[in-house]
Amino acid sequence: MPNFPAPLDLKKLKVYPLATRKSMAAIEDILVKPDSAPPPLANDFLRERVELCAQQIQSARKRGASVMFLYGAHLVKNGASALVDALMAGGWITHLGTNGAGSIHDWEFAFQNWSTESVEQNVATGTFGTWDETSRSIHLALLAGGLRGEGYGVALGRFIHDDGVTLPTTSELEKWLRDEPANPLSPARADLLIAMRELNLSPGRIEMKHPWKHTSIFGNAFRHGIPITVHPGIGYDIISNHPIFNAAAIGRAAGVDFRLFGTAVDGLDDGVVLSVGSAIMAPQVFEKSLSCVNNLRLQAGRKIVHGHNIYVVDLQDGGNWDWTKGEPPKESPAYYLRFCKSFSRMHGAMHYLQCDNIAFVHNLLHRLRA
Repeated sequence: MPNFPAPLDLKKLKVYPLATRKSMAAIEDILVKPDSAPPPLANDFLRERVELCAQQIQSARKRGASVMFLYGAHLVKNGASALVDALMAGGWITHLGTNGAGSIHDWEFAFQNWSTESVEQNVATGTFGTWDETSRSIHLALLAGGLRGEGYGVALGRFIHDDGVTLPTTSELEKWLRDEPANPLSPARADLLIAMRELNLSPGRIEMKHPWKHTSIFGNAFRHGIPITVHPGIGYDIISNHPIFNAAAIGRAAGVDFRLFGTAVDGLDDGVVLSVGSAIMAPQVFEKSLSCVNNLRLQAGRKIVHGHNIYVVDLQDGGNWDWTKGEPPKESPAYYLRFCKSFSRMHGAMHYLQCDNIAFVHNLLHRLRA
């Protein structure tokens, strides 16, 4: 039999208070105010596309169709959270989706106003991502949310909105596991029990104040009752760099979110998808989810998802390819731009906008409010 090496023991990691980290951005310095004048768009094409996008969103909402807003972490780091909150408050968004980093920066800003660290410097000192409160809080949110069958986005939004979490006793968890071993919630109960024992977590209320929760997309989505889903990768995010790291808890919560994402996709007939600065997560998750939805629809004798418009926003030049002509040949470098190619294959009208994400969202909000 092969003799494989033992996995790294992350329980031995040394972690540090978040307040000791040299953070590079404060939310109060970067937050874009929705009532301010939006920056000018670079050309007539962008202005026309933002106008068209606004019209299609308004039409979609009148019909009750989904409007999905999928975004990368830089949207948060660039200060767009208040703009997104205004879109939610206006009823123009029905679903939000992001990656793991999008959740981490959002939580850190809500908790301490500051986020973002020097990757290069901190990897060299073994401190990159080893910040106690960030990983501990997000894991607590997911572990507690697992007892309710919640996904990553709702669980973290609740944690921020409620300023903490309430844990059961270990005796209660043990009893539930003994009495209902086949209950679908048993894996989540077992994970929380192990975490409470290993980390000496006390039952009852764990208070975690979020003084800047008004800036949190997650907290505001929970407050508005709008689903927000997180689609992380195991080992992609700094919440892996902590003794509390629990891939099962993260994966379970993300699994719920993938199915919740599918519910939004199922409502996309004549709806709108906005993919803002998400080069990998949005196209990858969307294409799998759309296939699942079409599979279920065809089994039920329904048409596949149709009539949807997809707006892909990124700073890249799109490979210098006119995506209105369809997919480029494999010989073209543009063929390998996943965020363009995948969405162009999704049987809707794909519009590619080379645009700063703040400029796009701010101008779109301004137009929708007009």
